[in-house]
Amino acid sequence: MVLRAPIRGLSAISGSADAHGRRRRLGIRKADCSVVRMAAYDVSSGGRQMFAYEEGELERPKWAGQTPLSRFVGAVISFKPLYSLLKLGARQVLISTAEKKNIPWREMTKEILESDVYKELESVQNSSIVYPDYYLNPFHAYDEGNLSWLAAAEAEAATMSMVRRAIPNASSLDEANEVMRGNWLQAIERHHLQYSETSVIRDILDVGCSIGVSTRYLAGKFPTAQVTGMDLSPYFLAVAQYKEKSCPRRNPICWIHANGEDTGLPSKSFDIVSLAAVLHECPERAIVGLMSEAFRLLRPGGTIALTDQAPKSKILQELSPALFTLLKSTEPFLDEYYLTDLEGRLKEAGFVNIQTSLTDPRHMTVTATVPQ
Repeated sequence: MVLRAPIRGLSAISGSADAHGRRRRLGIRKADCSVVRMAAYDVSSGGRQMFAYEEGELERPKWAGQTPLSRFVGAVISFKPLYSLLKLGARQVLISTAEKKNIPWREMTKEILESDVYKELESVQNSSIVYPDYYLNPFHAYDEGNLSWLAAAEAEAATMSMVRRAIPNASSLDEANEVMRGNWLQAIERHHLQYSETSVIRDILDVGCSIGVSTRYLAGKFPTAQVTGMDLSPYFLAVAQYKEKSCPRRNPICWIHANGEDTGLPSKSFDIVSLAAVLHECPERAIVGLMSEAFRLLRPGGTIALTDQAPKSKILQELSPALFTLLKSTEPFLDEYYLTDLEGRLKEAGFVNIQTSLTDPRHMTVTATVPQ
């Protein structure tokens, strides 16, 4: 895994001369120890704060893949009465963890479910879509997976909770987002600026956008671009569109109900294709399909950005047995994800300039380019 030099926070790279100078300085270096330090913008202190992101000693956690421990956990999960209890436990852990961090999970969920969000469904739903078989599995302790109003209503609180867990030392959710989202966005901008012949970003596609949290961050980072959010769940997209109506912007986000493996969109029509926290929910065949479709959709010099769980994260490798068992009980394809060589699969799809960076203690961002 290639590790990147420190990434700045949310401030943009601007000015042609300055950008040209930065291009020359954007070297990729290998870390000379297991601790990777990345500068993140700290709003509360008005300056930069250093966070240490540490890799574990293994290629992936012992609880993932085909290890004896992983097979034991799989056997436990496959026992249906126990699986039902694990799902319930996982859900309670998610909610209680969020509310202990002052994230009003139940209140946020109730607000969505009692709103007019249902009116958005018809305008975003593609009634002819055929869902891939893997998408019909239970996900995240929901029997219907992502195809339910409850999953869509709880998605924002769940995302907030994930951010707080990823940056445990942050003093607030805002600061945690500054670090986690800031490093991710800078990894994208930095890669595109270094490897594309132009720094102009006209069109962005956010595949697997859920309720649009990552999509809105991309739109905020690149305000002159036309940003499109795509998801397989019409319920998630209805929530995304409902929330966006309360936040009008210069370039409105477009929401599309489609399969990221076969979008039906024109070839070479995007400068950036992002998949944020998507791949760990997919079998390897779907990961390959998503990469292939992204390659088709990107213009020459375009950038794909994958951000997801980092198999080499020290924190993930050292999860307690209770936590990793609960995690695997809600993520049916987690083992396939951890065993997939993302860099190798990107290369097979035709991408070049493949780079991987640990952008927070639990997540990595992998970026690559379509050849010019």
